[in-house]
Amino acid sequence: MIKDILPHDVAAAWVPGDAAPEPLPPEEEAALVRAVEKRRREFALGRLCARRAITALGRAPVPLPSGPSRAPVWPAGLVGSITHCAPYCAAAVADAALYWGVGIDAEPDEPLPPGVAEMVLTGTERAWIAAAAPIPSWDRLVFSAKEAVFKVWHPLTGAWLGFHDADLSVDPDRGVFTATLLRAPPQPQAAPLRRLCGRFLVRGKVIVTAIALPR
Repeated sequence: MIKDILPHDVAAAWVPGDAAPEPLPPEEEAALVRAVEKRRREFALGRLCARRAITALGRAPVPLPSGPSRAPVWPAGLVGSITHCAPYCAAAVADAALYWGVGIDAEPDEPLPPGVAEMVLTGTERAWIAAAAPIPSWDRLVFSAKEAVFKVWHPLTGAWLGFHDADLSVDPDRGVFTATLLRAPPQPQAAPLRRLCGRFLVRGKVIVTAIALPR
């Protein structure tokens, strides 16, 4: 599913959320010392997908420890992203010589919990969603797309990005979105980070979003 919205030279792998995880190497276990079972399972399945995606690129799978922000530390020369929701886990990996970054996210196709939309959506986004057809859950899709935006932004800048720091426009017919960043990067960046374009897909009650930022 996630591969359907990524460029051909970005490798991806996925497993259902109820798949059996594999044992983790010590470098990855270190991130789970106090983790509850749900977190352990999501982590293990995400790393499983990541290693499969790395293998699909022709690279040897290696341990993927967590960095200070809990994001995976990718091998030199690779960029990637991992996502998981209850029914779906996936990872995408690309050659860093070809892409500045990759961001993917998966969410259930259901409305955001009460009160969350106000924290996530800009006024422009809320107005658009109010006038749109109720299916799929556009508020959740915008949330997912902003998660994908953050997964591209943060590794390149080392800075956090609030939900209201990006304003999304969505083209439902083409399955694409554009995020206009309302906050400048904390320092000049070689990567073009003011407008990020991505794709989305809704299938089997799961929303997936993806951004692959080419060099």
